[in-house]
Amino acid sequence: MTTPVNLNKYRKEKKRTESKARANQNAIAFGRTKAEKDLAKKQQQKLSQDLDGRKLDK
Repeated sequence: MTTPVNLNKYRKEKKRTESKARANQNAIAFGRTKAEKDLAKKQQQKLSQDLDGRKLDK
């Protein structure tokens, strides 16, 4: 007689691999590199500073 097999272990492993695959697909589709994020942040800060510099005081 063989030993019983715990199917939960296999289900969890399958779920983990599917989750990692989905995460990799999302990273490709929606992700940006750190350099791209830093560039966008710096551009936003510069725009904000330029706008603040042009505000009229009342």
